[in-house]
Amino acid sequence: MFKVLVSDPISDYGLQQLMRAEDVEVAQITGLSEEELIAIISSYDALLVRSQTKVTRRIMEAGVQLKVVGRAGVGVDNIDLDAATSRGIIVVNAPGGNTVTTCEHTFAMMLALARHIPQAYAKTVAGLWDRKSFLGVELRNKILGVLGLGRIGIEVAKRAAAFGMTVIGYDPFLSEERAGKLGIKLAAVDEIIRTADFMTVHTPLTKETHHMIAKPQFDVMKRGMRIINCARGGIIDEASLVEALDEGIVAGAAFDVFEHEPPAPDHPFLRHPKMIVTPHLGASTLEAQENVALDVSGQVIHILRHEPFKNAVNMPTVPSDLLNQLQPYFTLCEQLGRSLAQMTDGAIREVTVECAGELADLDTSPLIPYVLKGILSHHLGPEQVNVVNAIHLAKIRDVHLMVRKSLLAQSAPDEITIRLKTTIEERWVTGAALPGVGGRIVRIGPYPVEISPEGHVLLISQQDKPGIIGRVGTLLGESGVNIATMQVGRNEVGGSAVMILKIDKKASKDVIESLFAIPEIKRVREISFD
Repeated sequence: MFKVLVSDPISDYGLQQLMRAEDVEVAQITGLSEEELIAIISSYDALLVRSQTKVTRRIMEAGVQLKVVGRAGVGVDNIDLDAATSRGIIVVNAPGGNTVTTCEHTFAMMLALARHIPQAYAKTVAGLWDRKSFLGVELRNKILGVLGLGRIGIEVAKRAAAFGMTVIGYDPFLSEERAGKLGIKLAAVDEIIRTADFMTVHTPLTKETHHMIAKPQFDVMKRGMRIINCARGGIIDEASLVEALDEGIVAGAAFDVFEHEPPAPDHPFLRHPKMIVTPHLGASTLEAQENVALDVSGQVIHILRHEPFKNAVNMPTVPSDLLNQLQPYFTLCEQLGRSLAQMTDGAIREVTVECAGELADLDTSPLIPYVLKGILSHHLGPEQVNVVNAIHLAKIRDVHLMVRKSLLAQSAPDEITIRLKTTIEERWVTGAALPGVGGRIVRIGPYPVEISPEGHVLLISQQDKPGIIGRVGTLLGESGVNIATMQVGRNEVGGSAVMILKIDKKASKDVIESLFAIPEIKRVREISFD
């Protein structure tokens, strides 16, 4: 008999698979402290939680029989993934269970926003029959901009079409062919901001999406835009939104999420007449709670019975002998992918992993998820991508994956090259695990370099002319940005050249723009490995 402990309130309906299984014994004991859970976990094979239980390293160390931790929901921030991986404990979640319910909440907010429903309700129950103050707008024939066309964004787009809306959207992965089949016109974020009547965000919260809609975007926004955020707080700059509401640029906004939750009692959203707010209810439906519980319960049974399963969120098993040979390259491959994603524009179409030297004769498939994790996490956020789901996430986004040996595999040193092809360009980087120094980036495109993948790096493409290096150094110095190391390379005198600067701190947007304003400089990218 397998013993399963359910330590958070989870739908009985969702647990029925476990309850009915003849080889599973289920105990539901909720409200346990860490010490209380440590005291009893040693006899259990599986632990099911939602968000209340914090599954710490100490709990996993005490769980000597623990084989799987299941999270009945999407996020796993309450589970120590490193501790689980180091002890061989599989962690699974239910990433698709909240799709429809979050989509429907988005539409509920959109309709409420269009027709002033909460404000009208408040006046009506207060005894005021006020029809003049609440002139709304129809959704029909309006342009809906969808930022982020993952599972939820696509479901929103489908329902918008049924309302007679024209849908334009942005996503770094969705191909034009698939978008066309879904009735979505792909557009840049700037175009969506300038043309949409309604806009809804469905992107993860990453360094790149944090405040992706802020004052510069509101300044060029179509006047009268209405904005919905049922994704993550922090994607839209809250202070800038309040200014845009007061100035009449934004006609209204509906938020289910806040940058800091719960919001402070004096948060301006809570008293603004053009705002509709709800307390993070996107996943709060009976069906969603049942679906995530059903999903994760089924996976737990499969894992306990050594059957195929899905949605694992930590490291898969690699044979020990191969693991020893590949160990120096796991982190390096992730850093190569991360750097490449930050220096490339356009929607990702193809990723090629090319091995040389002795690496070409090994089974390097365990490295592929690390490459994809580095690339995809730049767009989807590190909390959404891991080495188990990276290949799956790439496939559902129509990213083609190729693995091949270098043409000079036998005579070349042990190196791994990652090529990234997008709708706009193709770029590549090469890395090597150098004896005594660890992983290094040894080429960026055709230019030889030696970069330790850590901290902040400025990658500058420029025309080879005298004085450029001095101007860059002066500009950074005047901006208080210290250069730790510098490397330069060129193909020919007076031709294309690159400058790679290791800097002590992140460069501000103003610094990047000032560098780009130098006429001879063609491109400036900051690559962060933090």
